[in-house]
Amino acid sequence: MAECQTAPLAIAGVSHHTANVTMIEAFRFADEPAFLEAARTRFPGVMLLQTCNRVEVLVEGDAAGLRAFLAEQGRKDFFVHEGPGALRHLFALASGIDSMIVGEDQIIGQLKKSLSDAQETGTASEFLETCINKAVHVGVEVRRRTLINRGSVSIGSAAVTLAEAEIGSLAGKHILVVGSGEMGLLVAQALAAKHLTAMYVANRTYKRAEILAGKIGGKAVKFNELYHYITLSDVVISCTAAPHAIIRRAELARAMKDRCWPPEGHPRPLILVDIAQPRDVEEGAGTIDGVRLYTIDDLRSVNEQTMSTRKAEADRAHGFVEAELSLFLRHLNRRTAECYLASLHTWAEEVRVRERERALSRLGAADEKTISVIDDLTRVLTKKLLTDATYSVRTSAEEGDAAAAEALVNAITKGDRIEGKPEKE
Repeated sequence: MAECQTAPLAIAGVSHHTANVTMIEAFRFADEPAFLEAARTRFPGVMLLQTCNRVEVLVEGDAAGLRAFLAEQGRKDFFVHEGPGALRHLFALASGIDSMIVGEDQIIGQLKKSLSDAQETGTASEFLETCINKAVHVGVEVRRRTLINRGSVSIGSAAVTLAEAEIGSLAGKHILVVGSGEMGLLVAQALAAKHLTAMYVANRTYKRAEILAGKIGGKAVKFNELYHYITLSDVVISCTAAPHAIIRRAELARAMKDRCWPPEGHPRPLILVDIAQPRDVEEGAGTIDGVRLYTIDDLRSVNEQTMSTRKAEADRAHGFVEAELSLFLRHLNRRTAECYLASLHTWAEEVRVRERERALSRLGAADEKTISVIDDLTRVLTKKLLTDATYSVRTSAEEGDAAAAEALVNAITKGDRIEGKPEKE
């Protein structure tokens, strides 16, 4: 019999809930296509979700298999969800409930991109696609039905809030944004309303820096002038997708010396916010005189503030997630029921055809009418004999008792014994 599972989904990884930025960085997979290629030999479907505050692997399979695979990849100390629990986690994730910045919208696009990447490498199974598409639908509906993202902040805008809290006010300040991707755009948009004296945008591709700067009225700067503009800036927010540090300790130390006046004094303070993953700022940069370095870990306080104002909305979102999870599991259970019933009816059809042929061979040269009557008779008998069994199997599966459905099918098709529950004394 084909294997029938209600929710063959497993998710494992690390996130801001249990890991700091160093641990998340260590868990990352630098070569995503290579990881997906390796995983496809073990699972019917696999996806990799990597953001600034989480790394999660989603597979069509079980927790034991995923746990063993990640151990082979040198990963440890990760959470694992399986079955309905994995679906609940996925729906909560898409809804923004599980995010560091509760209600943030970027996770929807990140889930879609992870699915697209898996489709491109051929590792996105039909089941995973169904789960992700449903999760995205739930996430969109949560935001439509609740106020969980009303006035919400992204990681990018939270970084701006943090910088503003540290410096007092950004009005009249010089700000440098390093990176022109989605996060860079979010940072720049959050900065646009702060009445800055100047906003600079640096990116390895100068054309992309020009495009972003044009959108928010900033000035694009060439990457080889990065440290010059660090010298001019009060705040630097770095959010590139580079696989290695792009703000080096030694060069930053030299830039900070240029901020000294008088030359023998202490440098003018620099707020440096690194929200990239992997990190953009080299280890040890925070020890340089005048540098106040902040990372993703420092944004937790911003989340605590937003969470306190959105607790009621988050509770409403949890309720909607549970309702949608129940509906989706019922849908999956119906699919499971059809899987078991297909096995049952395939077995019955094989028996029917075999016995029909035996009867016809005993009749010898039968005419067409006789053959038709016997064929109809065997079909009707088979259908009627399976009516009650079909109802029991379908009901058991749809109610989530796949074990009972499987036991019923095996009892009929293989003669297995159904273990009864011991009677109470």
